[in-house]
Order: sequence, then structure tokens, then C-alpha cells
Amino acid sequence: MPENHAYPVGLRLSGRRVVVLGGGQVAQRRLPALIAAGADVVLVSPSATPSVEAMADAGELRWERRRYREGDFEGAWYALITTDDPEANAAASAEAEARRVWCVRSDDAEAASAWTPATGRSEGVTVAVLTGNDPRRSAAVRDAVVEGLRDGTLGAPHRRLRAGGSVALVGGGPGDPDLITVRGRRLLAEADVVIADRLGPRDLLDELPPHVEVIDAAKIPYGRFMAQEAINNALIEHAKAGKTVVRLKGGDPFVFGRGMEEAEALAAAGIPCTVIPGISSSISVPGAAGIPVTHRGVAHEFTVVSGHVAPDDPSSLVDWAALARLRGTLVLLMAVEKIGRIAAALMEHGRAGDTPVAVVQEGTTAAQRRVDATLATVGQRVAEEGVRPPAVIVIGDVVTLGPATTR
Repeated sequence: MPENHAYPVGLRLSGRRVVVLGGGQVAQRRLPALIAAGADVVLVSPSATPSVEAMADAGELRWERRRYREGDFEGAWYALITTDDPEANAAASAEAEARRVWCVRSDDAEAASAWTPATGRSEGVTVAVLTGNDPRRSAAVRDAVVEGLRDGTLGAPHRRLRAGGSVALVGGGPGDPDLITVRGRRLLAEADVVIADRLGPRDLLDELPPHVEVIDAAKIPYGRFMAQEAINNALIEHAKAGKTVVRLKGGDPFVFGRGMEEAEALAAAGIPCTVIPGISSSISVPGAAGIPVTHRGVAHEFTVVSGHVAPDDPSSLVDWAALARLRGTLVLLMAVEKIGRIAAALMEHGRAGDTPVAVVQEGTTAAQRRVDATLATVGQRVAEEGVRPPAVIVIGDVVTLGPATTR
């Protein structure tokens, strides 16, 4: 006789009575999903774990501190039995059957009228997997599907509900393609057009489907426009054509990435824009080189500064004298060309010449290398070693921390 498989269905429990018997670890795992579904949850149990008790204290469920008794399932739409009392579980299960209430039992799945699937969620999609009496396999299949949706390796494009396009400003991280956020990678997989910076994770572009148009931001014809204005216009033009556009940027869009200028231009054009934060190279690159930007007893602060404008330039907005007085870590981005003048300004304002400095070029990539110096010698060392951008420069005592193999 063929096996009768479980019939999958999604229960809409918002505002409907759900009874949970038992307040232990199983209930602790199941309750958040019931609460998130908007169910009117009644917990019947003489005791509960601290986490379950906190849910009750927060008003997320009603807790009746007692054992199960006949009639508890009256008016219920769904029941979850999780106690360690076999007799109570059997009696409750019988009541659920008599009242035609779908019932899950944690102690005896075969005696239940419903099974709880292994579930996961990703951007509005709920994945539920049932494999009979093999919960580990259910969880493995669920995890594989959810991970594929999150990182974009499992294609599931959104149905587009509006005629117009949209733009996502995605922070690609410091360079290693594995360091983009899962949401950033998923949006990249859904794009029609990708406008990419030179410092973005270039390896990810090879994974895009053939129909995706990839535009190198450095090669956009500027004409009479400034470079940034031309990029803004390209974003707006493609979005107005109904395309889903990803602006793939290195690091984080709002850390010296001019992301706000792009967001403002899009807002002025009436184009929806989503900002996806990225891992900033200011902390990730030093970390990849074995340098913590803070450390107990060494540095209680770190300051991130753009070094693309020299200290003696009238357009500089940086108070270099104030920075020189700080005792914490100083992280410089875009400073390779100006590092000699920056170091001189810091020493002029009181920072010691023997302060340790590390220069990390192309951090987190296969080409990463580290050059160590002091504030007095860093300008010369950068020139001698032929250091070129992109590089992150770390100034402070944290540079000397970590095993010698990292230096």
C-alpha cells in the first residue's frame, strides 16, 4: 500500500488562538515563529525557560502557570504539545483530535495530526521542508535553499510590481568577494545593470548571467559633466528605463564612497533607492593583516580619515593638530600619495616620530602585502617599496600587536 505523504499547507494564524503545552526548550524554539505569525498564543505550563518567561513578560503571549487540563484546546486553531509527561501528552492529543484541532507532538510525531517543517526565511520567502521522520535531512535541505536565496546562487527573481526601475547602492567590502554581505550578493544576482567601481569585488562580476549589463564606472563618458555627475546620470537613466540597477562600490557606500551624493540624486529624480552597507576597509583590511584597530590597554579609540587632500591644502577639512594629540589608532584611507606630508604634519603637531605605522596594500585579496615603518620613515618606505593604491595606513601602537608572522 503506498505511503500517504503529509499535505503541505501554510497556516494563517494571525489573531487565532494557538495553545502551547510545556515551556521548555522545544517551546522556546517554536514560540518565536508563532508570535511572528501574529497568533494569539496561550502557554500552559507550570514552569518555563528564562527566554520563554521573557516572552510572557513582554506581553507576546499569555502564560497560564499550571498543568494541562481537559478543555484547554477549546476554540484553538492549532496546538503544540511539548511537555515531558507522556500521559498528559496523550490526553491532550486525544482532545485535539476530538476537537479537530491540528496538533504537533514533540514526543511522538506519529501520534500527531500535524508535523512542523524545517523552516527558514529570506527576504519575504518562507522555505518549509518536510522529509517524514528525518529532521536532520529536512534542516539540511532548508539551509541549502535559504543560503542559495540569500547569496544569489539560487535564482529566484522578484516579480516586479511597478513599471519603473530601482537602484541599490551595494557596499562590496574590501575586495575579497566572500566579504560582500549576503543581501548585497543576492541583489547583485537580481540586477539588470551593474555599475561597478574599480575597487569593488571584481570577481563577482564573472558570476553574473550573460544578460546583465556591466558598466565600469571609470569608463563612463563624462563629456561636460564631472565624473560623479555622470555616474549619477547613468544610474537615473537605467532606472528610468525600468531596469534593476546595482551600484557596486568598494567598502561601504557611505565611508568616503560618495554614496550619499548618489542617493540624493536618485531621490531628486524620484527613483527608489536601497542602501546596502558594506564592510569598510578601514577596519577589515587592518584585521586581515593581523592588526586590531582597538585593543584593551593599548587603544580605546580609532579615527578614520581620508588622506586624499594634503594637510597644507586650503580645501582640507581635517584638524591634523587635533589628530596628532589623540592617543588612539589613526586609520588613513586614500593616503598613499600624501603620506609623507601627512606624517610630517602629525609630527609637527606633536605625534612621536617613532610611532609604529603599517601600510597594507590590496588588503583581503591574493595580492595583499604589508609594509611596516614608523611615522618618521613611512614616506620613504612607501616610495622604496613602490606601494600603490588601494592601501590602508594604520598609525599607532596597535601595529606592533599580533604574532610576528603577520608583520
